[in-house]
Amino acid sequence: MNILLTGASRGIGKAAADALRAAGHTVLGTSTKGGEGLVAADFADGEAAARCWDEAVARLGRIDVLVNNAGVYEAVADDAPEAEWQAQWARTMQVNLQAAVDLSRLAVGHFRAIGGGRIVNVASRAGYRGDSPQHWHYAASKAALVAVTKTIARGYAGENILAFGVTPGFTVTEMTEEYLASRGGEKVLAEIPLGRVASAAEVGETIRWLATQAPASATGCVIDVNGASYVR
Repeated sequence: MNILLTGASRGIGKAAADALRAAGHTVLGTSTKGGEGLVAADFADGEAAARCWDEAVARLGRIDVLVNNAGVYEAVADDAPEAEWQAQWARTMQVNLQAAVDLSRLAVGHFRAIGGGRIVNVASRAGYRGDSPQHWHYAASKAALVAVTKTIARGYAGENILAFGVTPGFTVTEMTEEYLASRGGEKVLAEIPLGRVASAAEVGETIRWLATQAPASATGCVIDVNGASYVR
């Protein structure tokens, strides 16, 4: 399969790309700055999704699976100045939601032309249980992405266009290792019955399965990977 995977340079995205390639699939990743085997795409730019899609189709010829993984997790205080509050909400919604929606819309049109395809959206536990007082916008963006996933699944299953979601909890990545090693890590672990946070490889394997092997009847499902820290 030919797979477009956003946010593939590190963390969950890199783990998913590695798992998919190990299974024999062709993966074209994206990152903000690009790099070897990566399309440069800064999804804070509202036109980046369309440019990224066009370049991916040009490189791959056809795309069988879209994985929307790129995202930001940036705090803004509830008493921040109005301009800062509005700017951070706009940036988070653009990167975490709008870019994924724009890519998904393009994917649906492409999949119709080739007889079907799959979309996997990487959301978050926060989309169901909420997040910190500094991350209203993050939780909202991920909850909306879950809703989009279910809407695509319901709307296009009859055309063999399938949609799945993944909702990780706290995950070990390059960005979180330092925090986990500090006192903050004790607080995180205290709320995880499994006793450890998920690895990027575990989330990556979940993405690989949904992107390539999950049965069609599972379309619309959202899989939690959070060590039972949130059970629904």
